[in-house]
Amino acid sequence: DVTASFFVPAIVGLLDPDEPRKIVDAGHEVGMHGWIHENNSLLDQATERDLMLRSREAIEKLTTIAPQGFRSANWDLSAHTIPLVAEMGLSYDSSLMADESCYELLCDGKPTGVVEVPVEWLRDDAVYFMFNRNPPTRPWATPEDVFAIFQREFDAAWDEGGVFQLVMHPFVIGYRSRIWILDKLIEHANEKGGVWFGTHAEVADWVRNNG
Repeated sequence: DVTASFFVPAIVGLLDPDEPRKIVDAGHEVGMHGWIHENNSLLDQATERDLMLRSREAIEKLTTIAPQGFRSANWDLSAHTIPLVAEMGLSYDSSLMADESCYELLCDGKPTGVVEVPVEWLRDDAVYFMFNRNPPTRPWATPEDVFAIFQREFDAAWDEGGVFQLVMHPFVIGYRSRIWILDKLIEHANEKGGVWFGTHAEVADWVRNNG
């Protein structure tokens, strides 16, 4: 009964259109994650706007629900990304790391109305488990080590009465030797008690309504 936010590149959704629908039908959120996982920091403003608009349109057609949030691929942003997020009227962004708590984004010192649901490499499964041939990267932590890190991050957030935001990738965490980490974290959170499992959109709405 835990809801989650799935950030889906538009092309991924178009290649397997049933999947975004299944995600939404199960009560989860689908957010924007680029057109084809492009690096926004390398795009000019016109190209970035075009790809973001196309991405939003594709996600809405696939799910019948307008996406409320954006996460930049690899968390790489240009100087235009956040202004474009605000221009599109999105509720939140989830690409930045200025704090562990949510905050309102500013552009040129002016409030945008966009809530940042902050991320952090420390709470990302790919940092510990990614395998690539080029560039050569190899997993360097055991599943037990990663669970311990995530659990400590959660416990500190629980002590503070704050938010614990976690990033997991199906192609990284989804192995039989790793997926138990997610199950155990949910069990641990429920045992601690007083925990609300919210989508990023729900968290952003709560922040906006509660200051």
